[in-house]
Amino acid sequence: MIVTGDVLARAAELREQLRGHDYRYYVLDAPEIPDAEYDRLFQELQALEAAHSELVTPDSPTQRVGGRPLAGFTPVRHRSPMLSIHTETDTRPDGAQAFDAQIRRELGLNDEAAPVEYACELKFDGLAISLRYEHGLLTQAATRGDGETGEDVTQNVRTLKTVPLRLQGSTPEVLEVRGEAYMSHADFERYNARQRTAGLPTLVNPRNGAAGAIRQLDPAQAAKRPLSFFAYGLGEVQGWELPETHSALLDALAGFGLPVCGHRVVAQGAAGLIAFHHAVAAKRDALPFDIDGVVYKVNRLDWQRQLGFRTREPRWAVAHKFPAQEQLTVVEAIEVQVGRTGAITPVARLKPVFVGGVTVTNATLHNADEVARKDVRVGDTVIVRRAGDVIPEVVSVVLERRPAGLHPFAMPEQCPMCGSQILRPAGEAVARCMGGLYCRAQRKEAIRHFASRRALDIEGLGDKLVEQLVDREQVRSPADLYALDASMLSGLERMGGKSAENLVRALERSKTTTLERFLYALGIREVGETTARTLAAHFGALEPLLRADEARLQQISDIGPVAAAAIRAFFQEPHNRDVIASLQAAGVQWPETVVKPVAELPLAGKTIVLTGTLDSLSRDQAADRLRALGAKVAGSVSKKTDYVVAGRDAGSKLDKAHQLGIPVLDEAGLLALLDHSA
Repeated sequence: MIVTGDVLARAAELREQLRGHDYRYYVLDAPEIPDAEYDRLFQELQALEAAHSELVTPDSPTQRVGGRPLAGFTPVRHRSPMLSIHTETDTRPDGAQAFDAQIRRELGLNDEAAPVEYACELKFDGLAISLRYEHGLLTQAATRGDGETGEDVTQNVRTLKTVPLRLQGSTPEVLEVRGEAYMSHADFERYNARQRTAGLPTLVNPRNGAAGAIRQLDPAQAAKRPLSFFAYGLGEVQGWELPETHSALLDALAGFGLPVCGHRVVAQGAAGLIAFHHAVAAKRDALPFDIDGVVYKVNRLDWQRQLGFRTREPRWAVAHKFPAQEQLTVVEAIEVQVGRTGAITPVARLKPVFVGGVTVTNATLHNADEVARKDVRVGDTVIVRRAGDVIPEVVSVVLERRPAGLHPFAMPEQCPMCGSQILRPAGEAVARCMGGLYCRAQRKEAIRHFASRRALDIEGLGDKLVEQLVDREQVRSPADLYALDASMLSGLERMGGKSAENLVRALERSKTTTLERFLYALGIREVGETTARTLAAHFGALEPLLRADEARLQQISDIGPVAAAAIRAFFQEPHNRDVIASLQAAGVQWPETVVKPVAELPLAGKTIVLTGTLDSLSRDQAADRLRALGAKVAGSVSKKTDYVVAGRDAGSKLDKAHQLGIPVLDEAGLLALLDHSA
């Protein structure tokens, strides 16, 4: 049947009307028409699309629930890491003073300087989600995962009525929106009431309901759990000049039709943070959804960029938790757990108790200082709390109920998993296993990090594969990766012959690397990309670094006593030295360099910005080569920028370079610069 112009126009009009009514109903909570009228418009659009299938568009309101059930979720590598915010478990509101003091110190602000301006928000208790819009159209939704790789949950997120399938107004070329999927109290109660009526299982709490819905393989089933969404930040952006502040950024997202929580303020200094904490705590129980605290963010985006990140957390933000529910129970044993980063955590095994919606049998004791301060002993009656409604912890001991003859807890001297030495670095509260590359408890994290994009960049070695390799004892350290062959890999789940061969080739490619990437890949505490680059530039080779003591390390710019102690402790552990030797024996290599002062390098003093896609080398490779020649590779364009290198699909950085009159190099110009400067 031929689609006439009138039919096309009517379908477009209905889609636009329904999108507007969805926004007013689900986001603004201000419907303009009765439900019956909405249903009539919806059914009219359905009838038109049924008669003319070519009218169906991906952003049509009729397409929110659709698609076949999935066999599994596809991994999604975040183009911009999806980091988590550092969380302070101290629930006193005046804890904000320490954060403000830290920010002022790192920004170099003296006592006479004006108060720092902060964007204050709620800390939602749901599931972190990233939404990718291209030219205004929702193209992908993904979970956080490990921060670098999540899961594709687009079909399920399309069922959320608060998530627009198409943005409003003039939109960026690419806009990745970070936010939280959650279930409101009212929707949680309504869902459970329906389940009880049908004789089906109910949800324990809204957070589990949200996580379970997003990770449901059948989108039709996911749609049965009514979820909502709040936007609170950004990932990758192309073709959009960002506002100057985080609060203005959220206003802009709301202007695109995205739901942004209204319970947010801009506060001045520590006093403003404390006032916000008090105000939210007073109305917490009246909110229509669960929160487990508040979030403070430096409002100025240029200051956020200046402050940067520590490992996997931004320095410019902190989450401040609220007190949680508490119950009494008995400590039946105290054991220690070895975390993925080697942290040794005492854990109380408890007589089961129901707290905050779940039955709790274990609770963290945090560290040896906390155990001593609280004087927790096996046999004690304790107050247990689900801190932040997620991690149970022992709050205090009820001393009047202590039986006679109980002995204090003593931290073991050797790791219970690998036998490596347990050390507590000076000035730190947490004791750690020093067998990072060898310890069984740390294997998965060590190997994930080793293979990550900014480390040895082993393409195809995802989380699920790492889990299988470690669980099957095929990989006990990163060095074992290089003993894998296609026949061994093809026997793993979801690993065909071609994928196995591709991974073997990726492993072979990764053997040729740089010293700074190798040092970063080792996962040494306090050694991020910048510190690894500094160490590589200073020593030029691995052997002198292995011999360096703490005093020598502290002579290097930007390496203080904490980092020096962590580096020295890592290289002193025999297990780590053995793994490094095994990696070199397997063929992992890098060019050793003659160390020159930065001032003598050909591009010293030059600031260069990369944008767009390069054909002959990746952005990371280009940045590595530029830094090796002394250049500073910056993330944003300013008047101090010397060159902007523009590849294919360059975005707003190229536009700003033209506005400021900054020289622009294409890929050929970059290669010529590199060759001329080498």
